[in-house]
Amino acid sequence: MQAIRVLVVDDEQLAREELCFLLSEAGAIEIVGQAPDGVEALRLAGSLRPDVIFLDIQMPGLSGFEVARRLVTAETSSQLVFVTAFDQYALDAFSVNAVDYVLKPVDAARLAQTLDRVRRRLASEQAAKLPLSPADLERVISAVQSRQGGRREQLAIRAGERFFLVQTDEVIHASLVDEGIVVVTNTVSGTSNYRTLDELQARLDPAIFWRVHRSHLVNITKIKEIVPWFSRNYLLRMRDQKGTEIPVSRSQTRRLREYLQL
Repeated sequence: MQAIRVLVVDDEQLAREELCFLLSEAGAIEIVGQAPDGVEALRLAGSLRPDVIFLDIQMPGLSGFEVARRLVTAETSSQLVFVTAFDQYALDAFSVNAVDYVLKPVDAARLAQTLDRVRRRLASEQAAKLPLSPADLERVISAVQSRQGGRREQLAIRAGERFFLVQTDEVIHASLVDEGIVVVTNTVSGTSNYRTLDELQARLDPAIFWRVHRSHLVNITKIKEIVPWFSRNYLLRMRDQKGTEIPVSRSQTRRLREYLQL
């Protein structure tokens, strides 16, 4: 098994040494460098090109997320694993495509799970670089055609203390509630890390997701019933478990009538 090349970044020396010890005990790991801050982390990431960077979040100077965003902008190939004592940043980790988010103190069993994820991600990326066979190419073309241009991205949502990744086409509706964005599917309802509906809408397929009200975004393929309301407006009863009713604003009523030929 080829060793995974690791860079460890933490402003606390004892924390770095403890993580390095656990990594060395895991086997098939080569620790190529350590950094006490974000600036040094960026320098070493550029020169050493590690397979994975274990990155603390709260550090003087550049935070872990600032480092991660700069690495993503630079299209660095290194995978990212956040290691922190704070759980409130987990949703943000998805925005930089982190492999994992590990809470301190790290134990060997949890670290083993993380390394398994890293190995799978590295293997997947390596396979993606290989030339496609004719049969593989045909499958890819068929998959793309079946999607008809739809986006197959994922969204991260938080429900209680757990975090879920859902396919965007599973989203039934999203609403602005108490200055937060609540996303609802058939299996889970939780808050999104997007700050506004405009930001969320920009990530979704505009042919499917309509902003029917300033506070509501709906998947028009998930409408169960259209309920007449006052002044020739409508309520949309959605296909979620609660049968949520969402108002259609006056400006969007005409568009809805034209689309549905009402």
